[in-house]
Amino acid sequence: MEKAGYVFKQTRICIVVFTCSVFWICLFYFHFNGFETKAFWIVNQSRVPTPAKVMNQEDTKAVVSQSENVTSVSSFMKTMISADNKSDPNVLSFMNTMISADNKSDPNVLSFMKTMISADNKSDPCGGRYIYVYDLPSRFNDDMIKDCGSINKWFDMCKFTTNCGLGPKLNNTEVGVFSDEGWFATNQFTVDVIFYNRMKQYECLTNDSSIAAAVFVPFYAGFDAARYLWGYNVSVRDAASLDLVDWLQKRDEWKVMNGRDHFLVGGRITWDFRRLTDEETDWGNKFLFLPAARNMSVLLIESSPWNSNDFAIPYPTYFHPSKDLDIFDWQDRMRKLERKYLFCFAGAPRPDNPKSIRSLLIDQCKNSSVGKLLECGSDESKCHSPSNVMKMFQSSVFCLQPQGDSYTRRSAFDSILAGCIPVFFHPGSFYTQYTWHLPKNYTKYSVFIPEDDIRRNISIEQRLSEIDPNKINEMREEVINLIPRLIYADPRSKLETSKDAFDVSVDAIIRKVTKLRQDMIDGRTDDDFIEELSWKYALLEEGEYIGVHEWDPFFAKQKPDNGNSK
Repeated sequence: MEKAGYVFKQTRICIVVFTCSVFWICLFYFHFNGFETKAFWIVNQSRVPTPAKVMNQEDTKAVVSQSENVTSVSSFMKTMISADNKSDPNVLSFMNTMISADNKSDPNVLSFMKTMISADNKSDPCGGRYIYVYDLPSRFNDDMIKDCGSINKWFDMCKFTTNCGLGPKLNNTEVGVFSDEGWFATNQFTVDVIFYNRMKQYECLTNDSSIAAAVFVPFYAGFDAARYLWGYNVSVRDAASLDLVDWLQKRDEWKVMNGRDHFLVGGRITWDFRRLTDEETDWGNKFLFLPAARNMSVLLIESSPWNSNDFAIPYPTYFHPSKDLDIFDWQDRMRKLERKYLFCFAGAPRPDNPKSIRSLLIDQCKNSSVGKLLECGSDESKCHSPSNVMKMFQSSVFCLQPQGDSYTRRSAFDSILAGCIPVFFHPGSFYTQYTWHLPKNYTKYSVFIPEDDIRRNISIEQRLSEIDPNKINEMREEVINLIPRLIYADPRSKLETSKDAFDVSVDAIIRKVTKLRQDMIDGRTDDDFIEELSWKYALLEEGEYIGVHEWDPFFAKQKPDNGNSK
């Protein structure tokens, strides 16, 4: 009996000891590993249980400091963001609390993590799309408009700054050339003003830079460069650029990513901002060579193939619709036109440039019964008349687009607007420039004839006549479908369904900055990037690598002369 009673007591004691052991093991396990378990649930269950309360800052500090499995707040946040927490506002609030915690382990990542979280909040239509716009001192923008008479040495730019940069309205005096609404005598160098006024109507502006997907700097870089191109010393030409970067670098918004999330627009070609020396005879200013400017994304009407800090956006055309129906009606009209000329060219020869093929193109137009020429050398006013240019383009199947004074020219965009299939002779005139706005397969919307073929006197008429009529119809349809992406809508209105050149550009900037931030989170670097081959990167398909390209010979030559493209 005693034996039996002793055994019973011993068993009871063992049970108590075992229970206590299990309790303390569980307590220590969840105390030290609970953080890791929570992250595991997030990744594997695709949903986070709603917490009873959001952790306060002290709770957050305690969890981070006690977890031996989380090396930094940024590594934990990376796991949190990868989770499918889009439908749970409590989780987003919790992650915001994490960001606000006083953890200094990875300040660069923490500083913009709030933006990354905002992008995942699908209850916010602007999540991941917010733009913060600096309120710059007026000397960087508005004062230039007030002093518009000094912007261009050769003619008064004041009339072109009216209507938010669109210029004077065009009357539809020649029936069928223009539509009744949305046409303006727009100067090719006013995209600074047009873009800023479009930005003022952007639906996702924010005063909180911490949730901004990108930061816009409304500096009229093109106007600043233009007013000092002729007759001014380098100190005057560089003054505003140096003033701007000095102002920016003092801002907290700049310090977050050292300006790499900033962008601005300069309505001129890249060579106006790339003065190589401080010699007074050298062209332009040196804005794009300033270290601060090299961190920003600068949108220009022509970019450099050999540099990575500028990106090409379309030249402004004469058409600035205020509603989607204006675009659709115009596209339908271009589809129905009868085009009596096989090809045409609007432009002047370049006798001072021995490499130019313009004279050869002019000769072929003159000698062809199916070619049309609008020669600008003898009477410049003809080519400066929007109705003359558009009428010829609307009457032609193909429009010849050689290089301007630099690689690009506005005429290429006017021809597409007219539904005329462009013919290019150098890849730097279009294909390597406007990669945000164009299909990578250039054969879908254009014809490419190398300049050397023209110098060997190949027949343009014969080359174009060999294209199958069904292929021509497909190409024209592709050209007409490109129109919305290559025009700037009226800044005083908002298109409902169509994305214009502004929308496409802003989306591209947001993608660029978002990828940069994600690379920082993931610890990826671009050590293998070769800046001199910048033109190649945008042409790559997913998974492709830089290598030998058929266009290498075109970009091994000397950089183009500076000047105004027409």
